[in-house]
Amino acid sequence: MATELCELKTLDVGSFENNCYLLVSPATKEAIIVDPAAEADTILRASRGFTIKYILITHGHVDHIGALEAIKKATRAPVGIHAADAAALPCAPDFYLKDGDLIQCGHCTLHIIHTPGHTPGGVCILTGQKLLSGDTIFPGGPGNTQLPGANRREILQSIQEKLFPLPGTTTIYPGHGRTSTIERERTSSYYV
Repeated sequence: MATELCELKTLDVGSFENNCYLLVSPATKEAIIVDPAAEADTILRASRGFTIKYILITHGHVDHIGALEAIKKATRAPVGIHAADAAALPCAPDFYLKDGDLIQCGHCTLHIIHTPGHTPGGVCILTGQKLLSGDTIFPGGPGNTQLPGANRREILQSIQEKLFPLPGTTTIYPGHGRTSTIERERTSSYYV
């Protein structure tokens, strides 16, 4: 059977205008919540009718995990984050995300890509030609590297070596703001 394409729902939540994502397998009605940043009620309303299989965190900054405890309590779904960012969570994770992991949600397959730089444990999530990039890459440049634990050289290396080899038509769904594509970012003068 061919891999089913996940449906993607974007929720703009919280005062930092975070994008929380709901990845859905239409055939099985299973779903994954990515970065429950804020507004647990909004996220839970959008999740009605789906079985939440996992809650995945792209990185441990507080603006990406504000609703985590409430979402975990309501769904009882296991939480995954990279080990290097796990200490930032308000509760212990149920499993660690590692580079190259494949996570199944119904008939959808998610690929975990470790992209340190914004944080040591930052990850991106790829399914089909959808890349949920957390705060690794945005339209027009990489995530903020002026924060404690961030590293500009590392984030640029992560982007060049792990994201830019993806097909140019891959759509980037960042942790904040609008979408972009790999091709658009690859040709940006910022990365030259």
